[in-house]
Amino acid sequence: MKTIQLSNASRPLAEYARELKGEILVVGNPRGPVAAVVPLKALDRESLALSAHPEFLELIQRSRAQFAVGKTLSLDEMKEAVLPKQKANKASHRTRPKPARR
Repeated sequence: MKTIQLSNASRPLAEYARELKGEILVVGNPRGPVAAVVPLKALDRESLALSAHPEFLELIQRSRAQFAVGKTLSLDEMKEAVLPKQKANKASHRTRPKPARR
């Protein structure tokens, strides 16, 4: 990730964007970051939009807080909570009847 202060930017933004080579350029001022130039070559626009959505950011913040206090789930616990319950006799697992012997 590259960072540039607005006061130090002496070239057009397009020139900085051409030099990114997959990196993110954060543009800031003395109070902190104000914008980012993100190359879309390896990122779809939906992911970019989601990453800035307030509800998604709140979900990430809550998850990080829970992780910080040790509230986590194992993979098996996650599967139990998320995946539908498996039935013992699934219709898709039925076997074909054996052909009659002659």
